Amino acid sequence: MVMEVTQQQIETIVHQVIAGLSTGGSGVVIGGKTYLGVFEDMNEAIEAAHQAQLILRDMSFEKREKILDSIRALITEEAPVLAKLGVEETGMGRVQDKTLKHLYVAKKTPGTEDLKTEAISGDNGLTLLEHAPYGVIGALTPSTNPSETILCNSIGMIAGGNTVVFNAHPGAIKTSLYAVDLINRAAKAAGGPLNMAVAVAKPTMETSDIMVKHPYVKMLCCTGGPGVVKAMLSSGKKAIGAGAGNPPVIVDETADIKKAGKDIIDGCCFDNNLPCIAEKEVFALQPIADELIYVMQQNGAYLITREQMHQLEKIVLIDKGGKKAINKKWVGKDAKLFLKQIGVEVGDDIRCVICEAEEMDPFVQLELMMPILAIVRVPDIDTAIAMAVKAEHGNRHTAHMHSKNIDNLTKFAKAVETTIFVKNAPSYAGIGVGGEGHCTFTIAGPTGEGLTSAKSFTRRRRCTMVDSFRIV
Repeated sequence: MVMEVTQQQIETIVHQVIAGLSTGGSGVVIGGKTYLGVFEDMNEAIEAAHQAQLILRDMSFEKREKILDSIRALITEEAPVLAKLGVEETGMGRVQDKTLKHLYVAKKTPGTEDLKTEAISGDNGLTLLEHAPYGVIGALTPSTNPSETILCNSIGMIAGGNTVVFNAHPGAIKTSLYAVDLINRAAKAAGGPLNMAVAVAKPTMETSDIMVKHPYVKMLCCTGGPGVVKAMLSSGKKAIGAGAGNPPVIVDETADIKKAGKDIIDGCCFDNNLPCIAEKEVFALQPIADELIYVMQQNGAYLITREQMHQLEKIVLIDKGGKKAINKKWVGKDAKLFLKQIGVEVGDDIRCVICEAEEMDPFVQLELMMPILAIVRVPDIDTAIAMAVKAEHGNRHTAHMHSKNIDNLTKFAKAVETTIFVKNAPSYAGIGVGGEGHCTFTIAGPTGEGLTSAKSFTRRRRCTMVDSFRIV
């Protein structure tokens, strides 16, 4: 008896064969552990991601969501492991805060629900607008939020039908490879193909260059410093770039000072100020400045003198081409370590170093990414806005304000033009932590996508049928 084979069965067999091919060479042994999706050669990594994408692009949304559910579950399970690994490897951040960030990645990163089909109907028929994948995406990731960025972006990219090849930051390579391995383990457990997310074991400028120029890589995504973002944007390919920030905070005389002081410290100190959205400098109107500083001290801040501030500047800043720049070895360190450098011993309850400063002081104008917060007294709201806009340096990244004056809130929001504007809340509310909206770790101000999600990694396609498919 000859059994008929359906088209669906044929497609399934073909996909299984391709899936088998796509796993070839996947998995590098490092320290006795096999990391799935990790390759020694960038060209091999891209080829594997390409083969996996041939499967993924034909996969139903339901199947994609099954894979994403598996990834989310494993992120949730291993959040403490990822957090501890990241802090130990980079020396930056706080384990408890990084754990929370991973949990929010799992919970609040959009999947296929972000890809809504639009329909236009009229006398001339029906037109559909749908979100289609680019294909293979090449991505550069930072050392500040290594696994968080990889996992968050991978969820969005896979939801959109893409696969991704990472050239991770060498300073966080162990953490990054662990995240890529996690994605592949979760995909495998859900019956999906391997190599939807891949990486090279030893990322270099050369591997980055191969990734950028490879014909299979149709789109680039860069989360990092301004230099690498600029390089990606000049590649000639579609690129998403997340730029630098120096988010200011304005507190006016109408604000709830008790809440404002606590919120600012909570936001500034979250993961030791590593998030690019975190509060970096405060402009406080004169009438409420003393009370605000007092409340901050009641919520884990230690106030240093101006002389101590200058002492600290000599430690955490370096001279770079005649200009002040941050000493990267101090990025993301605990507040008590900074204070120890100037002869002050405090307990773990101190989360932030605060100081009064002038507008043009380095601690105001530079993005430190350290739990050090400069406070500038200002006479009026217009001065505060002018100073805050200047300190933000036109990055149009993030700004914050504590006020009950709608006119003041509106005036600052219009003047600063940032991608994220947080009112009367800690900075992390802007990425959905304690606030509404989805989570992301790639905030694309320079290229205009804003808070990226699945639809950011897709291209719109239009399908038109004339005089058909209308029921009215």
